Amino acid sequence: MTRIGIIGSGYWGPNLIRNFQNLPESQVAAVCDLSSRRLNHARELLPDTFLTEDVNELLNPELIDAAVISTPTKTHYALAKQALERGLHTFVEKPLATSANQGQELIDLAEKNGVILFVGHLFLYNAAVNKLKDLVSTGELGNLCYISSSRLNLGPIRQDVNALWDLAPHDIYIILELISETPVGVNCQGLAYLNSKVHDVCSLTLHFEHRRMATIHVSWLNPNKTRLMTVVGEKKMAIYDDMEPLEKIKIYDKRIEAPRYTDSFGEFQFSFRYGDTSCPWLEQSEPLKLECQHFLDSVVSGEQPKTDGKNGLDVIKVLSAASTSLHEQGGYVQV
Repeated sequence: MTRIGIIGSGYWGPNLIRNFQNLPESQVAAVCDLSSRRLNHARELLPDTFLTEDVNELLNPELIDAAVISTPTKTHYALAKQALERGLHTFVEKPLATSANQGQELIDLAEKNGVILFVGHLFLYNAAVNKLKDLVSTGELGNLCYISSSRLNLGPIRQDVNALWDLAPHDIYIILELISETPVGVNCQGLAYLNSKVHDVCSLTLHFEHRRMATIHVSWLNPNKTRLMTVVGEKKMAIYDDMEPLEKIKIYDKRIEAPRYTDSFGEFQFSFRYGDTSCPWLEQSEPLKLECQHFLDSVVSGEQPKTDGKNGLDVIKVLSAASTSLHEQGGYVQV
């Protein structure tokens, strides 16, 4: 039985509490939050669990085996460092830290102390994303041309991070999973409308080798919630719409073929293929439950998880380069 300590029981924390408490291999032994109101709510759910407003009381190896951090982004590094230094397995919600140096330090600490460092890249445990990966890996879509993604909503407005760091990590780690490469460079532009120091809208372009690219558009100022990703291959195209209740993946047997070079304009005609559209069956499982289970399995086995510290560091490197580009009015920045 792995004893879990949850740090942060606000927006996402209760979901983590529910899943870890319901898994037979774990027990939520402690919860920490600065809000007494939130702790009172946690007490209603877990009357026998140790509750505290002091994180140092929770990060006690005699009380817990693993710390799960679900707090504002700017606190991730410091809290994860404390947990790892005390020899605790550590689960950190995205993003892992706010700089590549911080991320690397956490990786080194976990290795030094022989514990698991796990990053909450939730959508890598999503059946639809796994299906997209399968379509790419098996070559059904053909060689990838580009990926475009939109993650939009009306709020919630944050002050600790901008929309890029709040929303784009999900799309970045999905894209890195699909392409299996780190981009060579990025461009990023944005709008700071509500607060001149915090961007509400950002558009990010990731440049990869072999003439491939990906675009990500994120916003807190959109009237409709949108979670849409389009993957275009040379043979077929696929759309992943996370807002669809059932048909989250649609595969389009469509493509454009360019003829070989000719001297005659009349012979230079593009060929358009319009084939069938299909919706593959997806096994419906709660991604967060699968993610929590994978963390527990990694703790028990000692094997590196799918979403380990390096996986988190790769995302931070892209975000850091994008932030530099954002403040340079969209200039190209190497990753």
